[in-house]
Amino acid sequence: MEYTNARLRHARFTLDGAAYTCPDLPATFGADYFRLPVVLRLLLENVLRNVQGDERDAAVAALFGWLAHGTSDAEIAFQPGRVLMHDTTSTPALVDIAAMRDALAEAGMDPAVLNPVLPVDVSVDHSLAVEAYARPDAATRNLDLELRRNAERYRFLRWASKALSNVRIHPPGTGIMHTINLEQLATVVCQGDGGALYPDMMIGTDSHTPMINGIGMLGWGVGGLEAQTVMFGMPTLLRIPDVIGVRLTGALAAGVTATDLALTVTQRLRAIGVSGEFVEFFGPGVGTLSAGSRCVVANMAPEYGATTGYFPIDGETLAYLRQTGRAQADIARIAAYAERTGIALDPDAAPRYTRVVEIALDRVQMHVAGPKRPQDLHPYGQTRAILAALDFTPAPAARRDLPRYPVALAAITSCTNTTDPRLLMAAGLLARKARQAGLRVPSWVKTSLGPGSPAAADYLARAGLLEDLAAVGFDIVGYGCTTCIGNSGPLPDRVRDAMQAGAVHPVAALSGNRNFTGRIHPDLDLGFLMSPPLVIAFALAGDAERDLSQEPVQVTADGRPVHLRDLWPDDADIDAALARGLRPADFRAAFKIASANPAWQALQSPDTPRFPWDPASTALRRPPFASTSAGSQLGRYTAHPLLVLGDDVTTDHLSPASAIPPDSLIADFLVARGDDRHDLNVFASRRGNWEVMMRAAFYSKSLTNLLCPDAPVGHTRHAGSGRVEPIWEAAEHYRREQQSVVLLAGARFGTGSSRDWAAKGQRLLGIRAVLAVSFERIHRSNLIGMGILPLRLPEGVTPATLCVQSGDRIEIDAPADTLAPRIAVPVRILRADGRVDALHATAAVETRLDVRLLRMGGVIPAILADTLRPSSLP
Repeated sequence: MEYTNARLRHARFTLDGAAYTCPDLPATFGADYFRLPVVLRLLLENVLRNVQGDERDAAVAALFGWLAHGTSDAEIAFQPGRVLMHDTTSTPALVDIAAMRDALAEAGMDPAVLNPVLPVDVSVDHSLAVEAYARPDAATRNLDLELRRNAERYRFLRWASKALSNVRIHPPGTGIMHTINLEQLATVVCQGDGGALYPDMMIGTDSHTPMINGIGMLGWGVGGLEAQTVMFGMPTLLRIPDVIGVRLTGALAAGVTATDLALTVTQRLRAIGVSGEFVEFFGPGVGTLSAGSRCVVANMAPEYGATTGYFPIDGETLAYLRQTGRAQADIARIAAYAERTGIALDPDAAPRYTRVVEIALDRVQMHVAGPKRPQDLHPYGQTRAILAALDFTPAPAARRDLPRYPVALAAITSCTNTTDPRLLMAAGLLARKARQAGLRVPSWVKTSLGPGSPAAADYLARAGLLEDLAAVGFDIVGYGCTTCIGNSGPLPDRVRDAMQAGAVHPVAALSGNRNFTGRIHPDLDLGFLMSPPLVIAFALAGDAERDLSQEPVQVTADGRPVHLRDLWPDDADIDAALARGLRPADFRAAFKIASANPAWQALQSPDTPRFPWDPASTALRRPPFASTSAGSQLGRYTAHPLLVLGDDVTTDHLSPASAIPPDSLIADFLVARGDDRHDLNVFASRRGNWEVMMRAAFYSKSLTNLLCPDAPVGHTRHAGSGRVEPIWEAAEHYRREQQSVVLLAGARFGTGSSRDWAAKGQRLLGIRAVLAVSFERIHRSNLIGMGILPLRLPEGVTPATLCVQSGDRIEIDAPADTLAPRIAVPVRILRADGRVDALHATAAVETRLDVRLLRMGGVIPAILADTLRPSSLP
């Protein structure tokens, strides 16, 4: 069927005297329109609004052609309306832009011409560290320390907000980016000229951007490099996605939380191998979930391997918008638009999906996930059995005054769960009962409460729960990602000393979304994800081996056992606390007060179109890859393996975000330049300095390099000399020898956060290609954005089966002129003993834009080329 502008019908309607118009997609496309998943209906609308001519007709035909098989190889252009970033992804992106302005000026062009063409919102939420805790002034003290530690970087962000058009910075203390998006930024439906309505669609440089899917808005996470292409006017080209339909039935049982559902969804979808697909929730059970609960589930889309976790608009969406202070006229307009365009939730509908997964909500139980991956789901009472399988034996001479597996960190953290007021109220009510029973958290447990929004303090206070939380050590430590992103601060001295003596194996209990080894704290390799009230229960127990389904949380001073069932709040009590505490006006008011932070406003910043780099700075340096001279890394070449890695290498392994160890080679580098060894901040604060981040690449205690498994942290073997040396030094040796390098890895390479430095560090080390069993979606995109070719190994071939050793070389045949999406690429392993093994890898290249970026050498050279010599995409 041919679709043209002339055939597109429009609906016109009036609300409260205002006239509106929108595409009448149901009337235009008929019954097949409702066979599409809602996410594809939204992509269809985006194509119709932003693409013209034959390309538009081909995209529309491909979207409806998807119905035949539930899959497609066709690609379409997606144009988001805005971009959302946080401070540690925006800093390197804005550093890139500042450096690109320099390159333009050096080429004789006015640097001020380079500006984002889309609105860019930046939330400063990833830098807050939990230094002070369990005290009433913890939030103030931590914010003061954050501003002192990061003043240079924050002055740079303020420069960017003044020098660049369309960039808006939300200062520290305003909340977590995804919470801000939900409570402040999201319009769900936008209004254009003449009353034209269209969906609010966006991308974010954080993998948990799909949290916005919980209120019927389509958005997903991308790498910082892909976001830069969108900022400067290039559409995101994507293959029409497979869509997994998750059919929900029944309702959650009393006492079961949205966290338990999110962890269940994570386990179920990872078990079937979801990797990059869109996920859409449908069925009669959806209507039983509040919008807050839906957002918890949507947030964890990257943990279950998906690009989205979408819930269509319905009455619960509108209720959430009222709860957070949206205008009634806006809410009415959203409801009318959703109905007229056929994107509202129909609980009886069953669109065509690529495949369907059924989840009965009434069968979901209380769970924890871990201790090393979010998809490893267990009943909450089984932590003892899980830990017993690790077979940790304390050192014989070690003093034992702590449990074998003490709870070292207990953190109510992360937008995942702290954005939902219901979960925070449940935690507060459990704290109240614990306080009434006279329970206290043991001294070795570091406790923290980091809500996603400053409005949380208002509604918890109005419900009378702030004092109860403080009484058991859960004072608010600030409004940011905190422990979830690795900014947990130091471990309690008692735990650290016992761990160093070999007496204990400490564990984290947190309401975050990831528990990868070393992510929460560089010295912790065990962590369980759980709901906020369960975090408090484990904190009170102090012992991760405690079976809270059977054993008491604590025994009081007078010998009375207090069980979890005695503390767990009733749903009716949570409802009553919500009714007492929530006031729609709080959300705007609290955000406004936090935005006016005088310390932030007092930061001085330059007023020049080009940023004045300080050559002595250890926080901000002009990166060498932001240059007009960077070229393609494609071609026919032979390379040494710089590293050979196994499965589940995360972006925390590739580019850590947590505290810089004072005894590390990175610390040595910084101290040699005048920094204090005992106040180096976190790796994420150094993402504006390429020299630091190059040295930080692959710096993880839990990463094993199969070329030299027993080497120190951050080391590899240089083939020519046979020496084991720091990775960046080995890379420099290969560069001086004019030798190429590649990397080999196992399954799910690059899982975790969206950080572009996980790819930038590899480019700076000279890596031309990564051969892996499989790639996580965002990291694959970031590799391409840095001009690194991602190659999927053939079925059944892994780094372990290849047995690549130092001295072996990898021959790759990938010339630029023949590269195409998903093309077979010849690879030969040239063994040091003269043997040759041949195979064909598959280019993990999905779109024409991917091909163009690889031919150009990455995103930054492409932007510079387009600015200096505007051209259309092929």
